[in-house]
Amino acid sequence: MYAQQIANIELPTQQAPFALLDATQPVSFFPAGTEIYAQGEKAGPLYQVEFGAVRVYRLLADGRRQISAFHMAGETFGFEADATHHFFAEAINATGIRVFRIASAADMSRQLLPLALKGLIRAQEHLLVLGRQNAIERVAAFLVDMAERQGGLRQVELPMSRMDIGDYLGLTIETVSRVFTRLKDKGVIRLLGLRSLEILKQDVLLDMGE
Repeated sequence: MYAQQIANIELPTQQAPFALLDATQPVSFFPAGTEIYAQGEKAGPLYQVEFGAVRVYRLLADGRRQISAFHMAGETFGFEADATHHFFAEAINATGIRVFRIASAADMSRQLLPLALKGLIRAQEHLLVLGRQNAIERVAAFLVDMAERQGGLRQVELPMSRMDIGDYLGLTIETVSRVFTRLKDKGVIRLLGLRSLEILKQDVLLDMGE
């Protein structure tokens, strides 16, 4: 799904994607729940997850939280269409972030465009997932995505909570928990803990998430 589309986007081969960025800043440590940047703050730097995980979200008018993206180790975030952040970014667990500041005289379009397109593809796929009526389809698609982003391993680590998953998929925490239990009872997954599971029937999960 995500991985197949993203695999078609190739980064430039002559330079690393951050070859012209100021990477002199050390890795910054953010404890779990710490804000990395806030909605309305001035944008500019890009952020890459060295370890841990990040959630990007917005608070709705009624106080509810809508998570728009999760970012895992090695992934880059912080792209904005203008000079202001439109979402909050927060460390899910103990997270290391490297901040890249773009050299003002550098033409970074060739380096940054593929990274920005990857984020756009994920956002489009997320909208497709939210458009599905069936909760089990949403959770299945989410698990397939998480497995692909972790190298296609059968054992998947979930740094986010069930509540985070619900706020990402537009489901209640109770519904998310029920779907996990249903998938376990059907022998599709095996729960190894609150934040870890093993995919036992990958083909079945793929069919559910399509």
